[in-house]
Amino acid sequence: MIDKQEIAAQYQEIQDEICRGLEQLDGTGRFEEEIWQREGGGGGRTRIIQNGTVLEKGGVNFSAVFGKLPEPVKRSFKVESDDFFATGVSIVIHPNHPLVPIIHMNIRYFEMNEEVRWFGGGIDLTPHYVYEEDARYFHTHLKSVCDRFSPSFYPRFKEWADDYFFIRHRSETRGIGGIFYDRLNPVTAGVGWNEIFEFSKAVGRSFVPVYTELVNRHRNEDFSEQQKQWQYQRRSRYAEFNLVYDAGTKFGLETNGRIESILMSLPPQANWVYNFSPVPGSEEEKTLQLLKKGIDWAK
Repeated sequence: MIDKQEIAAQYQEIQDEICRGLEQLDGTGRFEEEIWQREGGGGGRTRIIQNGTVLEKGGVNFSAVFGKLPEPVKRSFKVESDDFFATGVSIVIHPNHPLVPIIHMNIRYFEMNEEVRWFGGGIDLTPHYVYEEDARYFHTHLKSVCDRFSPSFYPRFKEWADDYFFIRHRSETRGIGGIFYDRLNPVTAGVGWNEIFEFSKAVGRSFVPVYTELVNRHRNEDFSEQQKQWQYQRRSRYAEFNLVYDAGTKFGLETNGRIESILMSLPPQANWVYNFSPVPGSEEEKTLQLLKKGIDWAK
């Protein structure tokens, strides 16, 4: 098993690679970095990009924290001890263009002792408008990453993402999903620790090529004010999920994490329209019809 400090060091390298790739993709935007320390143990590097050519707001954050788990988290994890170590990279990008999708990625490692440790993570896409060819490209790319490690990974983790990124009070998925996994160890994964770590890094390194392709497909297309308003409305659904259901948000708040880093996932602007009903036959209606579980985008 690779040492936890080595995992953290390699996650930092991935953070560096992704920031360089996103700056190159945007063209003008540059990341600002804040180094922070957590009261109780550890810290991280928060990197934020704002008001770029196409990236309106985004964060690529690294953290490595340790200390004592709060009682609610201990009960949730069903553990007796309370010493923990957690490290990971978390990304959310909100574009300024309504035809370019929101994207989220997270890779992480959690450890309490030799018996209680696991990897988690995933990557998912939230288009303001669902383009079926983009959805197929995204999921086919993720399947190819998963298949390098186990043929069971993509179908398992795709279903997990469909279930996890579901806004229950809206009865709709947050976007077109992707892959999501948690508590991955040799027993639950069917492969060894080294392979799980390599898979985690492969997921991280899939981010730049897949998002670069999707951004460049749409960044130069014209859009209307109506489409811009729809973007703000779809952002509100993203915010609802992150504030109500997201496990990472809850964990960060319950372990005394850095508030600015935890809530960097929220968009710069979102609108809530009362009792909205899309025009029949419109692109907005089509998108809502595709925000559901179980669509086989990689077929």
